[in-house]
Amino acid sequence: MSSPGKSRHVEVKEGGQTVAAAEVTTLGDAEGTVRASLLPAPGHAPPGSRAGLVDAVMDLPEVQASSRLEATVPLGDADSLQRLRERTQDPVTRPAGSTALVDADIPRAPGQGPGGPASAS
Repeated sequence: MSSPGKSRHVEVKEGGQTVAAAEVTTLGDAEGTVRASLLPAPGHAPPGSRAGLVDAVMDLPEVQASSRLEATVPLGDADSLQRLRERTQDPVTRPAGSTALVDADIPRAPGQGPGGPASAS
């Protein structure tokens, strides 16, 4: 039996400093939903670091095994929002206070069908 509410902390570092972080929680529901809160560090972030954080989150095994993503992104974080649109299907974005909420489908990994990953031939 899986444990609902299992969380993982993900960081992107530049020169030993954390430039972006995320908290990722699998809900253990029937829809296979995962929640991610993307949190850029205060101050200037190097180009690509926020998109890199989205990639790190989307590449987690528990995210790849899920079918739905509910993400929270700071308003104005265009890099993260754009990368989420690129890495998900049918994203819906709406403002909520100082954040943007993104609900989207997670596409299956290449070669992964209903029976799981395809074996190499």
